[in-house]
Amino acid sequence: MGTQCLLIDGGGRLGGELRVQGAKNSALPLLAASVLCRGETVFHNCPRLSDVFAACRILTCLGCRCRMEEHSVVVTNDEIACTSVPDELMREMRSSIIFLGAVLGRTGSCMLSLPGGCVLGPRPIDMHLDALRRLGAVITDQHGIITATAPIGLHGARVTLPFPSVGATENTMLAAVTAKGETVILNAAREPEIRDLAAFLNRCGAKIRGAGESRIEIEGVEKLHGCTYSVMPDRIASVTYLSAAAATGGTICLTNTAPQEYDAVSAVFEEAGCRVYGYQDRMYLHAPTSLRPVNRIRTMPYPGFPTDAQAIVMAALCCAKGTSVFEERIFESRYKHVDDLNRMGADIQVSGATAVVRGVPKLYGAKVRATDLRGGAALLIAGLAAEGQTELSALSHIDRGYEEIETAFRALGAQIRRTERGEEDRICRMS
Repeated sequence: MGTQCLLIDGGGRLGGELRVQGAKNSALPLLAASVLCRGETVFHNCPRLSDVFAACRILTCLGCRCRMEEHSVVVTNDEIACTSVPDELMREMRSSIIFLGAVLGRTGSCMLSLPGGCVLGPRPIDMHLDALRRLGAVITDQHGIITATAPIGLHGARVTLPFPSVGATENTMLAAVTAKGETVILNAAREPEIRDLAAFLNRCGAKIRGAGESRIEIEGVEKLHGCTYSVMPDRIASVTYLSAAAATGGTICLTNTAPQEYDAVSAVFEEAGCRVYGYQDRMYLHAPTSLRPVNRIRTMPYPGFPTDAQAIVMAALCCAKGTSVFEERIFESRYKHVDDLNRMGADIQVSGATAVVRGVPKLYGAKVRATDLRGGAALLIAGLAAEGQTELSALSHIDRGYEEIETAFRALGAQIRRTERGEEDRICRMS
């Protein structure tokens, strides 16, 4: 059997209506949070992604009963039978570290290894560990194995994060909701996924105030119970489809989305000449025949321009009439997609944290390989806009964050299909 790849015949305009999947970056901490909840928890609008399946395997390893039915995940949690997560499960996704705060909060002890997933440069977990220590955890980190205990239980504390890290904010919240006393998180991340996690925990009996602001207050409770909850829409998936429409000069409508949550990205599309507007849970984009360049895009914590959207929007601006400038201020190694975009005819120069994108008349199909989740999505967008056929491989990265992405794009009129590279080679030899 050959390696799976996407074959993309580019050059056509995208158009139509598409329902956006549930948010990967919300579903994963919500699943981790279910460790804290006794009884049955049901998550609706949960995307069918390899990262979600990995989270379910971790829950099963901990002793939960977990099943997925269409886009709903049911977690039954009576007792936690195991407080350690095997290395092979931790390596399946970067956000697996989020289980540290949840398991520690539920059982008072946890052992796991450093997480895997996309390699985006240093993403230290020191902030996570320091915050949990403030809550009373005793933590050792030896040879990549993290052991955390709370000998006298976790207690409330004042936690000031040096950077508004989403993961560190989530881990602190998960540990604090059942700690004794009040916890105050300062310089907390403000992303919509933080609000989603807090809304779920509050429905389960937690007492959290201020989620979505830089100061979060948590009054610890003795225990949490399960509930039924719907995962928020995926704002980065929304940006991906909007970028593809912009790159191809198309017009699309997205449903099951939250337009107010990505104003920073909408402003970039508008500067590029697109008409963008939202109404309730719908988002519309009408692109011009040729995009205008964007003066400067700087990735920032929410509500700034998200780092997850950097590669995706860059792909759309490769054929803009002029020069666009990107500054990546969150991750060091988030320009890995640039080499393959240049292979397709783009003109991008990287110097440190800055990428200068000089618009070209057109892109050309090529054989390219995803090196991370959002970089892979960027190459797919470039393939949709390119002349000729693009073969995109290493789809495991893309499947971590997009549910059947080829099906979604076909619904918008794209010529794209998933196949085995070995099958294509065999057909070529016969022809």
